[in-house]
Amino acid sequence: MPDVVVDPAIPRLGLIVNPIAGLGGRVGLKGTDGEGVAARALELGAEPRSMGRAAAALLRLAATWPVDRARPLLSCGSGDLGETAARAADWECSVIGGAAPTTTTADDTRRLAITLAGEGVDVLLFAGGDGTARDISEAVGDTVPVLGIPAGVKIQSAVFATSPGAAGEVTADFLAGSTRRTTEREVLDLDEEAYRNGDIRPRLHGLMRVPEGRLLQSRKAPTPASDGSAMAGIAAEVEALLEPGRRYILGPGTTTRAMARRLGVDKTLVGVDVILAEADGAHLLISDAAEQDLRAVVSEGQTSIVVTPIGGQGFLFGRGNQPISPEVIRAVGRDRIVVLATPTKLADLAGHPLLVDTGDDALDEELCGHIRVITGHRERAIVRIDKA
Repeated sequence: MPDVVVDPAIPRLGLIVNPIAGLGGRVGLKGTDGEGVAARALELGAEPRSMGRAAAALLRLAATWPVDRARPLLSCGSGDLGETAARAADWECSVIGGAAPTTTTADDTRRLAITLAGEGVDVLLFAGGDGTARDISEAVGDTVPVLGIPAGVKIQSAVFATSPGAAGEVTADFLAGSTRRTTEREVLDLDEEAYRNGDIRPRLHGLMRVPEGRLLQSRKAPTPASDGSAMAGIAAEVEALLEPGRRYILGPGTTTRAMARRLGVDKTLVGVDVILAEADGAHLLISDAAEQDLRAVVSEGQTSIVVTPIGGQGFLFGRGNQPISPEVIRAVGRDRIVVLATPTKLADLAGHPLLVDTGDDALDEELCGHIRVITGHRERAIVRIDKA
């Protein structure tokens, strides 16, 4: 799309928050799509996170906005659909769409997107996951620039910034610039019910225009079949390093599953599992664990975390493995985090660092730095970890 020379008038910003986005993450439900899933997540003790992440984006936008210019005019949904986040960030807003419903649905997101686009906002920010991106794509397509604040569980689409703070920076650069460049990016979503059963079925739902910027998240890349031998080498290497009597929290992914299978353990593909290492292998302690399960495990001591980065994105924590919460990571300690990645997966990152977005800024800082990554049998790589 050609560059657009903007008017010096105060820019207009739209905000939509999906208040139930991410609810299923820490309690092991892997999302909130489906009838009754959000209610079930709340029953299990889940706490809403999307409003806080939207507020963090607005705070970062304000911090990076030129001091000699008036802030963008913000329009948003009422209550938890946007207003709550705006008030938390001390940002004046114009509330549209009437009172927020007690229980929000995809239709609320679509109606709000259509209304904001019709009001002529310069960019539409939304806090949610792939399902929210899909709903907004269906409502407005590529008629208005959009940017996602990552707040869901499974974020495979490329229309999101890498973190809430990054979303604020990208938005500030876009709205304050003399020209506004956008790029078309894919909206992907999974069949969540199949996903909960370990069957990954990504589907392209459309394209949306996103502000250009270095802090945009890449789409998730699948693990190629050719990585099978590399994963076997990694599994053999990890097997030799296991300490009998120690518990290991295994994050999602084909690489960790290959390791578990070598040990004779039937690991879930998209869940977080816990094994106990023994002299002659290991046995499964917990399958598809929730955060409270992991807290109980680490309280007993002698625990390590084994994770593999998401292909194409490089996320170690904060995407798809939310049961491994900041509290769990702190209890285990950085020196007991084991990272596995095939050479192909690291090469696909093209020199970019691994990323963390745990929702705890202090912990993300502590996790930054270089770490050894097991890439094969007796093979290691030194890779940098950065905040998203």
